[in-house]
Amino acid sequence: MRSRACSGMTSFMNESKIKKSSARSVALDLIAAVLQRKTPLDKALASNLDIAMLEHRDRNHARAITAMTLRRLGQIDALIDKMLERPLTRKNMGVKNIIRIGIVQLLFMNTAPHAAVNTSVQLAKNRGYGTHKKLINAVLRRISREGKKIIKNQDEARLNTPDWLWSAWIKAYGEKLCRNIAKAHLLEAPLDITAPLNRALWAEKLDANILSTGTLRRHSGGLVHDLPGFQDGAWWVQDAAAALPVKLLGNIKNKHVIDLCAAPGGKTAQLAHAGAKVTAVDRSEKRIEQLRENMARLKLDVEFITADATQWHPENRVYAVLLDAPCSSTGTIRRHPDVMQLKRPEEVLKLVSVQKRLLEAAIKMVQPGGLIVFCLCSLELEEGPAIARSLKNRPKLIKHVAITPKEVSGCKEFINDDGDLRTLPCHFSKHGGIDGFFATRFQKL
Repeated sequence: MRSRACSGMTSFMNESKIKKSSARSVALDLIAAVLQRKTPLDKALASNLDIAMLEHRDRNHARAITAMTLRRLGQIDALIDKMLERPLTRKNMGVKNIIRIGIVQLLFMNTAPHAAVNTSVQLAKNRGYGTHKKLINAVLRRISREGKKIIKNQDEARLNTPDWLWSAWIKAYGEKLCRNIAKAHLLEAPLDITAPLNRALWAEKLDANILSTGTLRRHSGGLVHDLPGFQDGAWWVQDAAAALPVKLLGNIKNKHVIDLCAAPGGKTAQLAHAGAKVTAVDRSEKRIEQLRENMARLKLDVEFITADATQWHPENRVYAVLLDAPCSSTGTIRRHPDVMQLKRPEEVLKLVSVQKRLLEAAIKMVQPGGLIVFCLCSLELEEGPAIARSLKNRPKLIKHVAITPKEVSGCKEFINDDGDLRTLPCHFSKHGGIDGFFATRFQKL
């Protein structure tokens, strides 16, 4: 007869297995949303009803499996091709996704082989892929034996980077930097925080380091909303690179600054904390509402305008405009690995057209002697440097104002040959990297 203690232990183990299986099931849904339905990961996470039913640790596990699969997709698929005599058809993408998350657990997340294999086989059964259980079992067991040796000989930087991005980065930065960028994308980004007051105090409370740029960097986990100071509005989340463009406006106390494409509001908050009179403009009412909530938490007074910035204009021209333009976001792949799978070169060309129209509108909003800072989180030449260079040929309207290392905390590597800000994911590598960002500055004549 089994004891109650033994029975209870068995029940606990079964519950644990169910939770882990549920996390894997959610990961499977998220991967399908990104790869098959082309849904951004953040949107897929927000709309997935099952993930809300998981405990915090299991939610993190589901997201970790998903993110790692997207980061290492090239390597994973190369392994699958090596293991199969014939490729899986489009009809069997669900089977391929199960194998993908099994490989991720075996080779990149240090999951015990029996757990990774058995839960993948069970997942196949639960999802109606029972006829493929033997295939999944055989592939994953072979990978558990041979996989680590195989991946040692893979070119991980090249395999995990789509062809069009690899070619673009080779052209823009050369092969060495291209490889360093690609390698940086394989690592999860740390949590960066802007704390405008009592920086040393919050660094201690948040168990964070203070970067040379002034950003607090936290490597340990935990829900952002539960961290000390968040609910009190003492700080906000903002990548170290994204915190630099506002500094290029200099002293803006009591000056009117328009923040175009403002949501979610990291730069808006910086501007307001610096004492500027801020008008935040965004075309999305939903994003404006998010911006209102963020500024309310931070106790900052900001004017909000819901409008298309290419059509809207202020009653009077202002001292400065900060334009953080919509872009391909290829500089944020460390944080958003789905970008590599979702973006296409033709989208970049469409975005360039939007960026140019927004920039023309921004120039019209500024008074003579005022400043325009144009920035975006893209690594693509067409989206940043090419637009900036085209503006330098308009000497009767605006003039380029070169950025100095002193303005970016002495980080000379952040300044390109044109005198513009250009951070790369491989910068700050000793500290965990930084987002790819571009910014240029002009003065209205």
